[in-house]
Amino acid sequence: MKSFEIGVILPGVGKQQEDGIDLREAARHAEDAGLDGVWHGDHLAVGGATLDAPIALATAAAATSTIRIGTSVFIPAIRPVVWAAKQIATLQHVSGNRLVLGVGSGGGPGQWAAAGVGYRRRGSRTDTALELLPKLLAGEETELRDEPGRPTVTLAPAADMPPVWVGNASEVAIRRAARLGDGWFPSLISPREVAEGRARLAELAARHGRALPVIAIGGAAALGTGPGVPSRARLAAGISGAYGRPLDDVMEIPLTGRPTEAAEKLNAYRESGASHAVIGISGGDWRAQVDLLAEVRDLLCG
Repeated sequence: MKSFEIGVILPGVGKQQEDGIDLREAARHAEDAGLDGVWHGDHLAVGGATLDAPIALATAAAATSTIRIGTSVFIPAIRPVVWAAKQIATLQHVSGNRLVLGVGSGGGPGQWAAAGVGYRRRGSRTDTALELLPKLLAGEETELRDEPGRPTVTLAPAADMPPVWVGNASEVAIRRAARLGDGWFPSLISPREVAEGRARLAELAARHGRALPVIAIGGAAALGTGPGVPSRARLAAGISGAYGRPLDDVMEIPLTGRPTEAAEKLNAYRESGASHAVIGISGGDWRAQVDLLAEVRDLLCG
C-alpha cells in the first residue's frame, strides 16, 4: 500500500480562545496523536486576527520533537528575499530540519499594498525568491538581482534548504512546481483534478529534466457529530461562496462523517497521485477533531 501522510492546520486565534488551547499544546497534541505535520498560514493584513507564521511555527517546533512543521503557505515575495531566507533558515535551526516550505503568491491586493509590494510583481518576485533561496540558505554569496544596485549578501549560519511545495491548483502554480518545487500543493480540489494536474506536472517536470514532484492536497474537515460540527452541505456552501465555485463542484470536497468515510475519500486522492494531505479543522472541538484525523491516518496506513 502506498504511504499517505496527514497534517493539520494549527488553530487560529479565535479557535484557540474558544477551545482553551494554545499553539504549544495544539502542536504537542497533534504529535502525540500520531499526525505527520502541523501547519500554519501566512497572512499580513487580511482583516482578521492572525499570527505571524514563522513565529507561530517556531513556537510549535519548540514544543515538539518529531512532527513536521509546515507553512500553508508562506509568501516569500511579500518580504525582502534576504529576510525571507533568514526566517526560513531560523525555522530549520529551531526545528531540527523539520520544515516543509509551502509557498504561494496569494492574498488580495490590499495585503501586498500593506507590505509595500506591487501586486503585479508577485509572480516574478516569487520565482526570484525560489531561485535565490537555496544559495542564500547555503551561505553562498548571492547577488540580489531585483534590488537597486544588485547588492550581494552572504547569510550565516547556513541551513539546509527545506522541501518546497508550491501552492495553488493554477497552471502557473503547476509550472512553478515543475520547474522550481519539490512538491505541488493544491487545496480544495477533487481527486479528478489532482489526477489531471499530476499528468500536467509530470509532463512539465520531464521537460526540465526533473523528477515528478510530490503532491500534497489541502482539505477541510469536520468529522463525527456533536456540538459545533457542521454538515458537509454547510462546509461546501462556505467553500463555494469563498472561492466563487459552483456548489455541485465542491460538495464532495469536505471530509465529514466517520473516520472510515474520510479515509475512503482520502484514498481516492492517494489513487490519483497524492501522498500527503494538510487538513484545516472547520468545526467541532479542535483536540477531538485531531484525534479523529489520527484515526483516519491509521485506517489509511494500517
